[in-house]
Amino acid sequence: MGSAPPVDPRFTPGARFQDALAYAVAAHAHQTRKAKDTPYVGHVLGVCSTVIEAGGDEDQTIAALLHDTAEDQGGRERLADIEHRFGSRVADIVTALSDTFEQPKPPWRERKEGHLAHLEDAPPEVLLVAVADKLHNARSINVDLRIEGNEIWDRFNGGKDGSIWYYRKLAAIFSRHLPGPLTDEYLRTVDEMRMLAAT
Repeated sequence: MGSAPPVDPRFTPGARFQDALAYAVAAHAHQTRKAKDTPYVGHVLGVCSTVIEAGGDEDQTIAALLHDTAEDQGGRERLADIEHRFGSRVADIVTALSDTFEQPKPPWRERKEGHLAHLEDAPPEVLLVAVADKLHNARSINVDLRIEGNEIWDRFNGGKDGSIWYYRKLAAIFSRHLPGPLTDEYLRTVDEMRMLAAT
């Protein structure tokens, strides 16, 4: 009888992860995806799953659960609570993935250009969570494009041209600073987005 495969030491879903999962579910309980009825927590879980499968450690996995929590649900006060509960490394990753904590939010293009500039200098531990986030978003867009066509762009602040510009700029950053299978999948997904948007 063969021995069981070794457990990957980088991540184990222990009490800290379970606390973060409950925290994320509670924070996003009444939020839905943009102009849809889909619970937002589905996105959070999708990003978390991708980070786990890509070999992320516990802090990265928790940051994946919480990556939009401060930006969308409480700003800097929420970020301070995340740091208190889950540590400064998680809070730093969440900060790096947030394009603003201001309410109301600054203009879309201004926010995205600033966020791109910030990601250009971000470490790989941040970029892993970032590419998982953007990959899940891009996949969701492609599903909607297949079903609804280009009408979906009306729900995005950047519209069709701005959104595709943003996803292509992200692709260039990920290609330069985080080459590998996850970035390759992101590039393929963005290429598919461009193809679907052109039809």
